[in-house]
Amino acid sequence: MKAATLRSFLAVHTWVGLVAGMALFIAFYAGAFSVFTHELSDWAPRPATAAPAEDAPAALARAQTLVDTMLRQRPAAREAMFLVLAGDHGPVPRLFHQPPGGKDTFQYQLDETGTLVTLPQRTGFVDFLYDLHFTAGLPRQFGTYLFGVVCLLYGLALVSGVVIYAPVFLKDLFALRAGPNLKRLWQDAHNVIGMLSLPFHVIFAWSGAVLTLGVLLLAPFQYLVFGGKLMQVLQSDFEVVPHVAPAHVARPTLPVAELIARAQRALPGLQVESIAYHDSGDANARVELYGEVDQRHLNTMGVVALNGASGQVLRVIDPRTMSPGTAWLRGIQALHFGNFGHAPVKWLYLLLGLGGAFLFYSGNLLWIEARRKRRQPQQPLRTQVMARLTLGICLGCIAGVSALFIAGALLPASQAALAYYAVFGLVLLWALLRPAARGASELLALCALITAAIPMAGWLGTGEHLIAAAVHGHGARFWIGALALLLAAAYARMALASWRRARSADANSVWAHAPRTHTR
Repeated sequence: MKAATLRSFLAVHTWVGLVAGMALFIAFYAGAFSVFTHELSDWAPRPATAAPAEDAPAALARAQTLVDTMLRQRPAAREAMFLVLAGDHGPVPRLFHQPPGGKDTFQYQLDETGTLVTLPQRTGFVDFLYDLHFTAGLPRQFGTYLFGVVCLLYGLALVSGVVIYAPVFLKDLFALRAGPNLKRLWQDAHNVIGMLSLPFHVIFAWSGAVLTLGVLLLAPFQYLVFGGKLMQVLQSDFEVVPHVAPAHVARPTLPVAELIARAQRALPGLQVESIAYHDSGDANARVELYGEVDQRHLNTMGVVALNGASGQVLRVIDPRTMSPGTAWLRGIQALHFGNFGHAPVKWLYLLLGLGGAFLFYSGNLLWIEARRKRRQPQQPLRTQVMARLTLGICLGCIAGVSALFIAGALLPASQAALAYYAVFGLVLLWALLRPAARGASELLALCALITAAIPMAGWLGTGEHLIAAAVHGHGARFWIGALALLLAAAYARMALASWRRARSADANSVWAHAPRTHTR
């Protein structure tokens, strides 16, 4: 390959990586933990939601009580509501409904006294952590579309990176040249992690763009290829059953337990997790039951649509016999969220997510080091700004996520997001005000301190320390605390290394302490 072509790809890789890198750091770091979204609800449950374990009939009876109470107190919910059963998605059943004329969807639960409680649609540290993965803490709709654009840039960075590294792929694949040249070591680590996890990154760039910008990406085909009829072609893949107008004939909707029993007869092996209601109490009521069919395939989501009044089966979507379009869409979702392969895949995704975060962090550090002026102590302004932004955003995310876990254990659910924003904002402000060399070691030490406090917060929140959690079979509480201690040790070691480099390394760098001037 010509040198000029290689330089062009290097420029594309560098600038696209810089533009998208810090947003992708947040996405990967938060996403690494949000793979365990279901398990995180057991981290430090509140007394109001920490319901004792119930057998299946009691749990379904509780869900039925919630549905009946909702329809009695909020009659408008008959038009459309969504029930999430107790289980993997939380210890208590929840209903979601958007009141007529409103723009916001609300969550409804029964408290300990049986009173219907209204909550925001997204509440608590688990929901916020999940949203942080694809919004970076920005307003949900804006952040989602922004991350769609970021995913497109991410794909461009991957292609250009492969082109750059391809000529020395076999020679340098496993090269980690330790020694006094830290830039070379970081470059080797960046290349090795990037190439070994390349399939994972391709999946995420592709699926992330489709899941966030899918409708917009279809627009050219809708008008230029299909003459405005593309949505009709894809209707069976996007909708379980076509919407039918209500008959305005009153008919009771079948109970939750009966709906689940009929769905399981229609699709054996279906473990129902949620139910969508349309026009409840009407002869034309439609009910869609969603769940998992455990199997050795990528797609595990099954759906059964019923007439809510008669129980007639309207459609069955079996993951083993899905249409190509539905299988493709569900496959993208499964690949992106790691909803296949059970615990081994989730742990693999966690490691790859943390590795991806390191990839973007190290990419920024390499850019800063490549532009270092080796013959002058004062470095260019752009280098100083990039160093401080990298520290503030990346380390702010780390400290903020750790604070989020602490808030999840100790604070009311509504204050979890505030804990993240407060810590992230303070870290970013500190990074912008302090010299990069001092800010790096100080903020890494802060990350280590806050992360190490997570097990203590869990102990205070549940009365169960790390060892007790393991003995009592509370796996989520144990591995969250243990992983926090491992990460805290890693951040502490990085803080020490940063402090040592600032004191003893080449003074002509943003990572070195400014030389002191002595006056007589």
